[in-house]
Amino acid sequence: MFQHVDKQYNNIDFSNSDLRFGELRNCTFNECIFRGTPLEEVLTSSCLFINCDLSNANLNSSHHSGSAFTNCRFYGSNLFVSKFVNCKMIGSDFSEARMDGITIEEGDWSYTNLRHVNLGKQNLRKVRFNEADMYQANLEKADLRDADLTRVQLGKANIQGADLRGAILDGIDFKSLDVKGVRMDIIQAAALARSYGARID
Repeated sequence: MFQHVDKQYNNIDFSNSDLRFGELRNCTFNECIFRGTPLEEVLTSSCLFINCDLSNANLNSSHHSGSAFTNCRFYGSNLFVSKFVNCKMIGSDFSEARMDGITIEEGDWSYTNLRHVNLGKQNLRKVRFNEADMYQANLEKADLRDADLTRVQLGKANIQGADLRGAILDGIDFKSLDVKGVRMDIIQAAALARSYGARID
């Protein structure tokens, strides 16, 4: 097990490194490459990853607290049972990433590419997904209470049985959604009815 504290790395290729079981605290990685890198069970705390390539990296069982991954590429990466607590993921791309069993506690996932990802039955309360792309994502029975879903692309997403109470749904196209079994609060239900032409008095 290794430990890196208060380190800064710029344009470093870690693709051939074995970074499993390590701990990273207050480190900055700017435009670094982690393609296919073993990062199983790595711990990051208050780290900053900027424009990094984590394509096909193995991050299963990793734990991230207060870290930021901004405009990073997670294409095809393994995030099985990983955990992100109050992390900033703005603009990152999770195309074809394996996210089964992931834990997301609050944090900012705005402008992320989450197309086709499986977040079914996940606790996503209070997570900010502002303008994220969740086209055809699986959100079945997900807990999205008090989440920010402002202008999220939910076309063909599966939200059956999801809990949306208290979530911000500004700019959502309700007509493109199958809301069967979805839990809504009164304000959301009224907005849904209005989208179909109902008059609420």
